[in-house]
Amino acid sequence: MSSPSHQILTPAIDETFLLDEKLACERLLAQVQLDESQHKQITSLATQLIETCRRGSKSQSFFSAFIQEYGLECPEGVLLMSLAESLLRIPDRKTAELLIEDKLKQGNWKKHLSRSSFWGVNFSTLGLCVTEKGLGVIPRSMIHGAFKCMMHQLAHHFVVGETIENALTCIRGPGERFSFDMLGEAALTRRDAERFFHAYRKALVQIGKLPSSRKINMSLSIKLSALYPRYEYSKAEDVMRELVPQVLELAQEAFRQEVPMSIDAEEVGRLELSLAVLKAVFCDPRIAGWEGLGFVVQAYHKKAFALLSWLHTLAAEHQKCIPVRLVKGAYWDSEIKRAQVLGLEGYPVYTRKAATDLSYLLCSQKLLQSSDYLVPQFATHNAHTIASICVLAKGSPLVKGRFEFQRLHGMGEELYGALKILEDLPCRVYAPVGHYEELLPYLIRRLLENGANSSFVHHVMNDKIPVQSLVKNPVAEMQVGMTESSAIPVPLWLYGKTRQNSVGFDMTSASEVTFIMDGIKPYFDRRWQGMPIVNGERLTTRQALKVFSPAHREEPCGEIAFADLIHVEQALFSASNGWEAWNQTPIYRRAECLMQASDLLELRKFELIALLIREAGKTIMDAIDEVREAVDFCRYYAELAKGLAEPLNLPGPTGERNQLVWNGRGVFVCISPWNFPLAIFTGQIAAALVSGNTVIAKPAEHTSLMACLVTELFHKAGIPPQALHSLPGSGSLIGRALVSDARVAGVAFTGSTETAWAINQALAARKAPIVPLIAETGGVNAMIVDSSALTEQVVQDVMTSAFRSAGQRCSALRVLFLQEDCASRILSGLEGAMAELKVGAPEELGSDLGPVIDADAHGHLLNYIAKGKGTARFFYQTPLPPNLEGHFVPPTVFEIGRIEEIPGEVFGPILHVIRFRAGDLDHVLGSINRTGFGLTFGIHSRIEGRVEKIARQIQAGNVYVNRNMIGAVPGVQPFGGQGLSGTGPKAGGPHYLFRFATEKTITVNTAAIGGNVELLSRPG
Repeated sequence: MSSPSHQILTPAIDETFLLDEKLACERLLAQVQLDESQHKQITSLATQLIETCRRGSKSQSFFSAFIQEYGLECPEGVLLMSLAESLLRIPDRKTAELLIEDKLKQGNWKKHLSRSSFWGVNFSTLGLCVTEKGLGVIPRSMIHGAFKCMMHQLAHHFVVGETIENALTCIRGPGERFSFDMLGEAALTRRDAERFFHAYRKALVQIGKLPSSRKINMSLSIKLSALYPRYEYSKAEDVMRELVPQVLELAQEAFRQEVPMSIDAEEVGRLELSLAVLKAVFCDPRIAGWEGLGFVVQAYHKKAFALLSWLHTLAAEHQKCIPVRLVKGAYWDSEIKRAQVLGLEGYPVYTRKAATDLSYLLCSQKLLQSSDYLVPQFATHNAHTIASICVLAKGSPLVKGRFEFQRLHGMGEELYGALKILEDLPCRVYAPVGHYEELLPYLIRRLLENGANSSFVHHVMNDKIPVQSLVKNPVAEMQVGMTESSAIPVPLWLYGKTRQNSVGFDMTSASEVTFIMDGIKPYFDRRWQGMPIVNGERLTTRQALKVFSPAHREEPCGEIAFADLIHVEQALFSASNGWEAWNQTPIYRRAECLMQASDLLELRKFELIALLIREAGKTIMDAIDEVREAVDFCRYYAELAKGLAEPLNLPGPTGERNQLVWNGRGVFVCISPWNFPLAIFTGQIAAALVSGNTVIAKPAEHTSLMACLVTELFHKAGIPPQALHSLPGSGSLIGRALVSDARVAGVAFTGSTETAWAINQALAARKAPIVPLIAETGGVNAMIVDSSALTEQVVQDVMTSAFRSAGQRCSALRVLFLQEDCASRILSGLEGAMAELKVGAPEELGSDLGPVIDADAHGHLLNYIAKGKGTARFFYQTPLPPNLEGHFVPPTVFEIGRIEEIPGEVFGPILHVIRFRAGDLDHVLGSINRTGFGLTFGIHSRIEGRVEKIARQIQAGNVYVNRNMIGAVPGVQPFGGQGLSGTGPKAGGPHYLFRFATEKTITVNTAAIGGNVELLSRPG
């Protein structure tokens, strides 16, 4: 095991990461140094800025007017943003035309006619109305050409030039200040990273050629994620070894050219890594004395204020300044979702706009006070914020010109024009450079930020909005009690106040990673002992077998003693005799046992994580996720069971009461797989138990140690010994004996289709009551990608769907259908991304994939790959590092002609690719449906009508749109298939428990006492 070695943040910064928002705001308020007089000055100046803007509204930019009319609060604004995001990068005309029609048909464009004060917007609206009405009459080529022209114009508004040379020619006056941003998001491949590196270096050289009088006002912004394809904390060692020299090389070039260079903002999960890179480069003696290396701080982070202190300390230690650009933040919605998905204790960002504004104000105050070593650069489009900085600056010892404002190219011209008139302070333009196709992710993020209801840019030019509402003092707003948004519950209570979310970990935090590593480390010397558990007793057998890790074939995890037929009889006898007492136990008490089990699972999380890594070969993140899923199953089913507790009153004639009640069925056999030995094992037994059944669990042979541990935890949680038994052993002996016994009232099974058939036949052969078989099997899961999809997003989602957990998920992507117009580009990106995958020991933080489960699976998959390689049209395989000791299979992708060439489910890190023509979509859907499998399915498309059609036609239990296909959460994405992929109902879904129960109707003649009292007593 390796531990993180790049813990850069101080405890003071770490402590603020997920701090309660109310407490965080109280701390900020306590440090405000503005008096009443200054607040009045701020309000006055902010009001003057807005009024000056509006007086000059005749010169209002097209963008300002456009975003005012088509903001994100109206459906048409959302449609246009979606169109802008996709249209310019679609390579084929047919798909582009379908996208335009799709968006136009959904909008009510008439309501926007003549509403704008800007003629250009009204003319555009008229064009939209005419075009929408003329669909089917106006030639598609004309519509396509018009919209492409419109999107080019919109893009041109944001991009200062397609190349750095073009951009530099756009500089009009000698005093204009620019910070150039070479367009593009995070690099997925080495090729991407190399392209960005050369673009950055070229930009520095070209800027350096300018005359000194012009060069002095130029700078460059770089994104570290654009320079390294796996810029993430789990790859910290590689990042520091490979990326730092590249950033240093750019810094040296910037030093030579006398061009300041700033490290741009990233998502919060990359902050600590960015600081480590900054420190390594900043402290390098080869740029000693150079004060041009800057950093961007996002004020919506709760860490922001403490981070400025860290930067000041770093600068002071080395006696040279750091330019600091303070922004409000660019990834707010994704940070909220990430915290919810990870199950963090809180949010790393503020959830209220007023809280973000307050944080920005305090960070501005801090920056101005730290200007001996930090050079303040305030990036904002908010009049009150600008006014606050102006007033704060007047009260500081700063000389004029020591700080500057910044705005985005294409935005804020009116506001900063007003500032020029009133205060004559410098403003730098943050200017994107690049091709229009590269603009799209940047463009949409900017539009989302500035088109949202809370955005100042969206409202500043709207005369209908009172100026007073735009100059609200965030200090005053927070003082009257505004804290966390009630609309955004903390991740712990994401599912409501009755069901607590499972607690997760942020594996991008060094302190959090250290906490996990230290927690699981003691269990890597543990040898677990597993055996049958009947009536709460561990039963010895003749021989115990050693259990070895699939990642380290010579490393024993413990010993397992398998059950025999005597144990089967003992368990059946006890479970049958104990059923009535358990069924009569009140449901609330059964639910309490599940809640106690969930708490015990979280309490023993480190042991469970370690055992998953060692026995099942799970990576650390996969193991954490599985513990969380098991906890979620317990809590979800405990909550769901409340629906079984009370009788359901049914309508009927007067004088009669009709009720439906539920009871357990009897003895349930739960047969779980090795690929989710904790989550599925727990989910099956939790559902069966809370529904009133006694349970005999038959875990997979490969992962029986986990089953033994979990069974004991359930007993500690209050499940009676007679209600839950665990019988590890072979399916052919123990499984067959159990499902063939007449005392069994139901079977829950997850595994192969072949085994499900065998169980079904065994149940049918019994001379006993017909009982339910709840089966979840595998699938030849497909994803369809059309040319409107974003390549980078497709590649990331395919990588996760196909190769996470070494492809050993029943939901994993097996067949990728690519529209031929975009196939080569996506395959190129996929090949580059696969080259960055690390296959390795699952206990290592940097490993993306661990081993497959055993030697048989290993041999079968390698043979399959060898056969496919000989006939594949395209083939790529991630190289395996030397000296691996376990059952490792290289992630592999190859291209085939038809889905019929796949013999069935291939359970491992193997992806098949099939190209299709845009007009053959119905044929593709038919071929997928004809496989008979129907578990998971993915769609990547920006054409909503197409998505809806595919989702209707595809015969699959779970359909995922524009995201990956794995990681279903109980109660959020109920999971289960149809056809050859399962019987239903869905695990983790609202109907699941009913399959474990029997229904009974009770009809009572309430008039039996001699008359219908209820009817007779009604008033006349």
